[in-house]
Amino acid sequence: MARLHSDRRGSSGSKRPLRKEVPEWVTLKPEEVEELVVKLAKEGYQSAMIGMILRDTYGIPDVKLITGKKISQIMKEHGVYPEVPEDLLNLMRRAVNLRNHLEQHPKDLHSKRGLQLIESKIRRLVKYYKRKGVLPMDWRYTPEKARLLVE
Repeated sequence: MARLHSDRRGSSGSKRPLRKEVPEWVTLKPEEVEELVVKLAKEGYQSAMIGMILRDTYGIPDVKLITGKKISQIMKEHGVYPEVPEDLLNLMRRAVNLRNHLEQHPKDLHSKRGLQLIESKIRRLVKYYKRKGVLPMDWRYTPEKARLLVE
């Protein structure tokens, strides 16, 4: 598949090995893994970072394999998932940083174009999340709202 805003192809990379059973070196029970996920989420980590921390410090290769649930699903069950989805929040963070850059460098036309592309991705995602019922139908993206959400 191609990239969204370019003529280039997508990058192919390594895939995680297909594994159906929990490895023998994992000693934690599913309840303990869920507690760790909730604890890390309360400390302010996003689900991708939680997965990396669990992999690197606790030796848990795959949370879904052990608990049967995804990290975001565990976070939603315990009420620690952010109200705005993480991928949308990350795009808004990029847009806010780029707007701050453009305030100091208003003639940077390449960055202006980049901001347009990022904001079009944000609008696409908002439309998708409204359709799926994740965001309310009256939710709108504005740069001011993004600045408040990110900070």
